[in-house]
Amino acid sequence: MRIRFLLGATVAVCAAGVAHAEDIEVTHWWTSGSEAAAVAEFAKAFDATGNKWVDGAIAGSGGVARPVMVSRITGGDPMGATQFNHGQQAKELVEAGLMRSLEDVAKADGWRDIVHPASILQSCEIDGEIYCVPVNIHSQLWLWLSNDAFEKAGLKVPTNWEEFVAAAPDLRKAGIQPLVIGQQPWQAALVFQNLVAAIAGPEVYKQVITDKNVDAVNTPEMDKAFAALVTARELATGSNVQEWNQATTMVIKGGAAGQIMGDWAQGEFAIAEQVAGKDYTCLPGLGVSDIVSTGGDAFYFPAIDDPKIAAAQEALARVMISPEAQVAFNLKKGSMPVRSDVDLTAANDCMRKGLDILANGTVVDGLDQALSADASNQLSDLMIQFFNQPDMPVEKVKESLIGILQLSS
Repeated sequence: MRIRFLLGATVAVCAAGVAHAEDIEVTHWWTSGSEAAAVAEFAKAFDATGNKWVDGAIAGSGGVARPVMVSRITGGDPMGATQFNHGQQAKELVEAGLMRSLEDVAKADGWRDIVHPASILQSCEIDGEIYCVPVNIHSQLWLWLSNDAFEKAGLKVPTNWEEFVAAAPDLRKAGIQPLVIGQQPWQAALVFQNLVAAIAGPEVYKQVITDKNVDAVNTPEMDKAFAALVTARELATGSNVQEWNQATTMVIKGGAAGQIMGDWAQGEFAIAEQVAGKDYTCLPGLGVSDIVSTGGDAFYFPAIDDPKIAAAQEALARVMISPEAQVAFNLKKGSMPVRSDVDLTAANDCMRKGLDILANGTVVDGLDQALSADASNQLSDLMIQFFNQPDMPVEKVKESLIGILQLSS
């Protein structure tokens, strides 16, 4: 990825948006400490245009917030802008004519030239038109380790999944939870995603998750991933938290040795004033493979028949993708910017690892890009059931996974 500093770069703001300042309600599910700090950067930048960000945070995960957002839009009570993940979550709303196209703004500002990789913006494209502004790249493929936990147990910090698994018995003896997973279903699906990508490998991941090749589910490589899934269930026994950030806090405090989580976890480490490489260790691809996924967040804008609101929506879209806001937001969020032409000299070691892999390593689709919303929800439900039922066999998971892939193909 090409990283440079844009001297004197300014946020392009529609003149009408300044002349006719509007209050714009923005709904999202960013409520953890680091998430709130990150979204405040967008709010500050938007308020500077003369408009007003009205925060519509919805507590809980995207799975909790999205039905509320969709219900409001379809029920005739739309917000000014709303968060969704990259992928197909807003496709039906767009096809119903309920979301406004940003194609004119994207063309005028050259979004197709500045967004990297191109697949990120393509996730916003339906029938050749751009309907959302992508704000970050979140790779879900990371293992986060507490250096303090391993020191307490008299162990070296692992460099890969195999070493992490081998350390589990000594961690238990030291009273440390080896692997912590919260009870939100998507967290369990994310663990499965990581194991397929790292243990089965990127090529098999693409066959199974992206191409929905059901024959690939029964390969020797996937058998290794399923065996690792059973191991992960054993390591996670004793996890007693609900939210993902509660699990991250356990790692930060040394009560748990590791967490499989997306790179947004490093926002929590940052707000706790922990230093990458010193207080915690991050292993992309579980330390097995140099691989990142390109999930993340984007904002869509409901179609509202009011030129003043439309102008303010355009101003917000331009703010979100501006160089300054991209840097300020993503440094606090723990994600990578969607632009390849911004200054990231303040990036920590973990973000740099992600950026290097994004530029030179293997990049795969995130779950929300590859699977339909229904299929993604079904995978999450299947995986949390597996983690909560120690006697659930892998063969049942395989059978259910094949049905989910067929649903999404």
